[in-house]
Amino acid sequence: MVVEHYIAQLLYRYDCVVVPEFGAFITQHNSAQINTDSNAIYPPSKTLSFNQQVNSNDGLLISHIANAENLRYEEVLQRVLETAKDWQTHLKNDKRLTLNAIGELWSTSNDKIAFKPFDKVNYLTSSFGLSSIVSTPTTREVLKKEVVALEEKAPLIFTPEKREATSRPYLKYAALFLLTISTALAGYMIVKEDSNKQLIAEDEARAQVSKHIQEATFFDHEPIELPALLLNFTKEKEVLPVVAKSQRLHHIVAGAFRFRNNANKKMRQLKRRGFEPKYIGTNAHGLHMIAYASYSNAENAVKDLKIIKQTQSRDAWLLSKNN
Repeated sequence: MVVEHYIAQLLYRYDCVVVPEFGAFITQHNSAQINTDSNAIYPPSKTLSFNQQVNSNDGLLISHIANAENLRYEEVLQRVLETAKDWQTHLKNDKRLTLNAIGELWSTSNDKIAFKPFDKVNYLTSSFGLSSIVSTPTTREVLKKEVVALEEKAPLIFTPEKREATSRPYLKYAALFLLTISTALAGYMIVKEDSNKQLIAEDEARAQVSKHIQEATFFDHEPIELPALLLNFTKEKEVLPVVAKSQRLHHIVAGAFRFRNNANKKMRQLKRRGFEPKYIGTNAHGLHMIAYASYSNAENAVKDLKIIKQTQSRDAWLLSKNN
């Protein structure tokens, strides 16, 4: 059982994957970037980081491995804890730990764990199939300078017999202008064709991701009865204050649905069980998302997610985004 393989799978779907008794791998969205020195354009991506302070088991990784390996939850938990212990021993011996498709970890002088992610893996599903490209700078000014330099080195000499035929120098500049325009148009058509092919590939990739997400969404089953502790949490626990637009909220997602009617049905089911569900809009694939609850404090969100996974649905997950 290769734990890092399952961690990499979950990083495509979730912003935080916790390895019990070891730490958490956290992703952050980055917009597209342009390197002015190399003329390279990079697509939107997720930046991966590591936090060894967040190491409480939230059930996400263990449940995913148990379903994939067809093993009991307790057995998988024990194996993952043993793996985490081996990793810590490896780091304490001043050795570097390399996790395939994730990154490299090592121990620092103050008993902290440093992390360097692999830059060749992009965990943002909306950028699936996109790679960095290098744009070719235009050569119009270069051609103009070359022509001017050529005229200075080899000036035109008019003879009396040919002066009348060459008395229109603007024709020469008109021909040069047409040559420059045709060169620029040819370059533009090539770049436009490459851009269209890239957009078609991106649309096909998004359609495939959207299909998989829709197939993985369930809403017809009834959740089990809530324990008294969870009912008190949903009715009496913190009341979210009014937050600024830039404040980050954490939502425990109950499901994402293609049709709004199905999302409304899920909200009615959760209300009958004592929750106060919330509609949090649509994602990048056009799916309507319903949350059990929303939080301004990430630690409270992680704790209550663990309770919901144990009592309601193992498919619940945490979404963090700016309000």
